[in-house]
Amino acid sequence: MGFFSKAKKAAQDAAQQAQQAMNQGGQPPQGQAGDGYVHVQGAGPVDPAAFGGPSTAPVAENDPIWEPINGISLQDYADLAKDCQARGVNDEAGMITVAQEKGWDPADTKAALDGWVARMGQSQAVGQQFRRFLGY
Repeated sequence: MGFFSKAKKAAQDAAQQAQQAMNQGGQPPQGQAGDGYVHVQGAGPVDPAAFGGPSTAPVAENDPIWEPINGISLQDYADLAKDCQARGVNDEAGMITVAQEKGWDPADTKAALDGWVARMGQSQAVGQQFRRFLGY
C-alpha cells in the first residue's frame, strides 16, 4: 500500500471509528450539518475527536499544529508530494529519496512525513490545508 493510500486509509478508519462510537448509544446520527459536526437528535454537535477521530474544530493560524516539523512545513510536504506524484513515486522510501535530491536530511524527512500524517489524524483542518496546497 502506497504512502498516500496509508494516509487516506488512516483518515477513513478514524472517521469510521468515530461514527461507530457515536452509534453505540443505539441512536444513529440524524444528519450531518455543514459545520463539520455530526448532529444527533437531542444532543449538541459532537466533535469526532471525542471518540478518537480527527477534530473538526477550527484551528487558529498561530496554533502549534501548523509549526514545521524538523524544518519541513506543510507546504513543503505538499510540494514534495506533488513532485513525487508527478514522478510516479507513491511510497515513503521513494519520497525520502526525492527529498534527499532536494537536500533534505532523510531522518528529518521521515519525522516530517510521520508527523504531518499524525497531525492530519488530529485535525481535519490540517488535511484540508494539505489538499489545498496539492491543488485539490
